[in-house]
Amino acid sequence: MLNGRQVELLKLIVEDYIKTAKPVSSKAICDTLNCSSATIRNEMAALEEYGLLEKTHISSGRIPSEKGYRYYVDNIMQPKELTGEDMLKLQTIFQNSSLVLDDYITKSVEIVSEMTNLTAVILGKSSKENFVSKVEVVPINEHNLIAIVVTDKGHVEHRNLTIEEDVSANDIKQTVDLINKMIVGTQLDEVGSVLEYKIKPIIANYVKQHEALYNAFYNAFNDFTKESVVMAGRKNILMQPEFSTPEKIRDIVSKFEDKQVINRITEEDDGVNIYIGSETEFDDDVTIIKTKYNLNGEEGTIALIGPKRMEYDKAVTLLNYITSNIDKED
Repeated sequence: MLNGRQVELLKLIVEDYIKTAKPVSSKAICDTLNCSSATIRNEMAALEEYGLLEKTHISSGRIPSEKGYRYYVDNIMQPKELTGEDMLKLQTIFQNSSLVLDDYITKSVEIVSEMTNLTAVILGKSSKENFVSKVEVVPINEHNLIAIVVTDKGHVEHRNLTIEEDVSANDIKQTVDLINKMIVGTQLDEVGSVLEYKIKPIIANYVKQHEALYNAFYNAFNDFTKESVVMAGRKNILMQPEFSTPEKIRDIVSKFEDKQVINRITEEDDGVNIYIGSETEFDDDVTIIKTKYNLNGEEGTIALIGPKRMEYDKAVTLLNYITSNIDKED
């Protein structure tokens, strides 16, 4: 559809607009393409007719349309090489043997959010391949405990438990002993069923305050199996000029706080995939770049969210780097 000069022109306009957030004029790129201003204007008009550029109401310059970004991503963009500094920051995370598995993902995504000035989201799913290896309880006071669950894959989860009734330390110990005896070796997704059908019928034989303790542990384990959401750089997107109006700020913030909206970001396809504007089903003014991961049986999605005017090449390269290193840890 496009000739060579039009491809180069679209590339220049997209990449210049990504850097400056200002419409690009024909005069600004005449020297680069070694063409007259009139020739550039004609080519810009052609790209506009194709739907790849848009003319703003405040300037005679052009900006990429959603279709223009898509053409750039699919046909022009090349992955960007990581700088030595960026690679060192990420390697420091993946070479840190003291981190548990989840931290490899969380820490690296936090760094990527800083590098790109994008908002990063991690959507984790409970794995069918995680088996409970140990349950521990740490008393905080008379009515509050911390339950800790460790899986055979090294995954560690903790939840605060609140027990309204007065429960003895012995009852707590008996409950934990019973749970450990009956659920160690059980898939994390199946713990709720074991609690309901195997432990609940007999716990009264061992523990006086069985109902309060059972309910507390049941709720905790049920919470463990739900999808988890970690967000980094939430404010990054609000620093972009596209989201500077009070109305747009309220709209984006409300979406970030809506768990149902965020959970729909989950990626099911392989590879690093780019969704632009209306393709995101999140907001017409954003791009979401996302990939799914599987770390020792733990599945989930890593996503970067920002304006359509983002450094696509850098974001794609960073996500590819993270997923390739996660595969090494797997």
